[in-house]
Amino acid sequence: MNEPIHLLMLAVVQDQDRDEATRALEEGGFPVVYLFSAGGFLGRRNATLLIGLRQGREEEVLNVLRDKCREHIEYLTLPLEGSPLPMPTPVPVTVGGATVFALPVEQFEEI
Repeated sequence: MNEPIHLLMLAVVQDQDRDEATRALEEGGFPVVYLFSAGGFLGRRNATLLIGLRQGREEEVLNVLRDKCREHIEYLTLPLEGSPLPMPTPVPVTVGGATVFALPVEQFEEI
């Protein structure tokens, strides 16, 4: 008999990281599904990964997400404040990584 799922991890990742992250999680034996989402600071497309975990495997999932969902710098073009002409200036913004939530599972059934 398989050990039941005791924790549900939700990881919000950039859409560009979704394929590699889900592939690595599946190869590690973690059940994972994803939902497309959007929002946050830049309103970009994201994916919310739903990952079912058995007891004691949290750190393994976090390591996969750290490896596959890296932060990087993007440059946004914003107008200069107080300028009479809208002269754009590139502003560096850190994007990427993963935002992870862990929720305890009180009941788990496979039907």
